[in-house]
Amino acid sequence: MSTTTAGNAARDDKPTTGGPADSPFVRACRREPVPHTPVWFMRQAGRSLPEYREVRAGIGMLDSCRRPELVREITLQPVRRHHVDAAILFSDIVVPVAAAGVDLDIVPGTGPVVAEPVRTLADVERIRTIDPADVSYVDEAVRMLVAELGDTPLIGFAGAPFTLASYLVEGGPSRNHVRTKALMHGAPEVWHALLARLAEITLAFLRVQIAAGVSAVQLFDSWAGALSEADYRRFVLPHSAAVLSGLAGAGVPRIHFGVGTAELLGAMAEAGADVVGVDWRTPLDAATVRIGPGKAVQGNLDPAILFAPWPVIEAEVRRVLAEGAKTPGHIFNLGHGVLPETDPEVLTRVVALVHEASAS
Repeated sequence: MSTTTAGNAARDDKPTTGGPADSPFVRACRREPVPHTPVWFMRQAGRSLPEYREVRAGIGMLDSCRRPELVREITLQPVRRHHVDAAILFSDIVVPVAAAGVDLDIVPGTGPVVAEPVRTLADVERIRTIDPADVSYVDEAVRMLVAELGDTPLIGFAGAPFTLASYLVEGGPSRNHVRTKALMHGAPEVWHALLARLAEITLAFLRVQIAAGVSAVQLFDSWAGALSEADYRRFVLPHSAAVLSGLAGAGVPRIHFGVGTAELLGAMAEAGADVVGVDWRTPLDAATVRIGPGKAVQGNLDPAILFAPWPVIEAEVRRVLAEGAKTPGHIFNLGHGVLPETDPEVLTRVVALVHEASAS
């Protein structure tokens, strides 16, 4: 291990290559040959790590996302500890909408809470677009991280228009998305205006990250699984496609992920991503058929399996690898984020197992 000028260990446990663009992770995104299946975890920089809880103590989530040095430290923690093949920027999906002037807070134990939910066209019109200066702290954090990570790629991310809209319309997290669906169907002109504005904001936010040096981006549509395929195609797909197609010439792989999206995988693939994330409900080999040719896949170990005895975990990891090996371009991940109570040592063992079992 080497040490940076900031005193933090940086990864040098693999030989220097052609930089992040030649890393196993980026190569897998492009469906190119890799020395081993790359692995990273959604929410790998988070509450499962004691060092994360220590540096976040007494600091609110939004405030944490706006402190470049803190973002840098939290983003690096799982790279140091687990030796994952990619870092993901520590942030939150509501950061850009807060930068656009929406009055919200991330309440511990609840999630994003919006002071004045969006219900009318006038509400939509109060949400402004953003420019790079509005999220300069993200630009600064990404540049610091890229300099420190070396050959390890950094993934940027944003929330997809539908998931962001759900929070804004409901006023916070929702189990059934009742107000969201009512607005979608009852006032489609308001709905499409809202998603078009959110697509603009999301695209601007991702372009800032790409300009600062991220090697890939992931668009999280966490709640898209609440929709039928017909509703997804009519009310969501055009706006997600606007974001992903807007990055077509950016030169970085685009990943698209949602939860409970087994019936939507084909439609989500049409939105324009290079990689489609799959949750744990659908076997990867079945998912690749639904997604169609030409796309890499990411996933999809059930996060709850990490609480089982190690022989069970090992068997499930090997099953996921076998299913993913049936198509070019597999990135090992969980089927959703790391749960807060997960033992970090188990995650480290999973990374080592994936690398060893998939080594060519």
